[in-house]
Amino acid sequence: MSIPIHLGVRAHDFTQAPLQELIEKIKSYNFAHIQFALKKSFPDSAPSLTAISPGTASYYGNAFRQAGIQIAVLGCYVNIVDADPQKRAQALAEFNTHLRLARDFGANLVGTETGSVGKGFTPDNFTEEAFQEVITSVSAMVAEAERFGVTVGIEAGLHHPLYTAALTRRLLDEIPSNNLQIILDCANLMSPTNYLLQKEIVSEALEILGNRIAIIHLKDFIVQDGAIKIVPVGQGWLEFEPILRYMKYERPHIQGILESTPEAHLKESIAFLERIYQEV
Repeated sequence: MSIPIHLGVRAHDFTQAPLQELIEKIKSYNFAHIQFALKKSFPDSAPSLTAISPGTASYYGNAFRQAGIQIAVLGCYVNIVDADPQKRAQALAEFNTHLRLARDFGANLVGTETGSVGKGFTPDNFTEEAFQEVITSVSAMVAEAERFGVTVGIEAGLHHPLYTAALTRRLLDEIPSNNLQIILDCANLMSPTNYLLQKEIVSEALEILGNRIAIIHLKDFIVQDGAIKIVPVGQGWLEFEPILRYMKYERPHIQGILESTPEAHLKESIAFLERIYQEV
């Protein structure tokens, strides 16, 4: 029996709309799961991320559940290595609120990247000291996740302290808990200087992260004016064959989430991924 591809989308990649309208849009593309960031899709319901109530979480969770849509990733993308101790504490408090309410949302995994030790990009992110700050924060997040029986999903990012598959593997080894899993976005591992080696980079990521990958982000890129530029899936340079082969044969039924593909391009991006998935 052929294993179907399981595709979802970030809810906030649709333009902001009332809840029922958003649900109908998601269903129109046959998406059965989403990444949901309350603040991005419904900012009026989250004036403060630490003040989200169980009622708020249940309101959205029940609406998606009744529509047959699972929240595969509850998004809480905060700066967990902020150099300002108060701002970092606030970020961790916001993430911990999402961990506590994940079950009310109907989610098992709360996701974030690692952020930056400076304002935006800084070479200081590429230091051992920055990586140690990641370990400190993620350790605390995972301890909280264990209390509530949910999972922390960490995503590597190009300019973040966690920016390679090898560092991500090291993080998993430093924090030996199954409540820590990985959101793998292969486009996030590409840079203007390494993208020609993407076959080796993607192969290494899939091999060394293996069954600790919980979710696959599907995103595409080009290099323009010496910088990575994100483009709709299928319109860039990422080679999706090894990723989709991994999804089909090594981790059947793993959930993929399209990211940064505007609604106007979704149909063609879905068709592109489904065609390659059938061919691999």
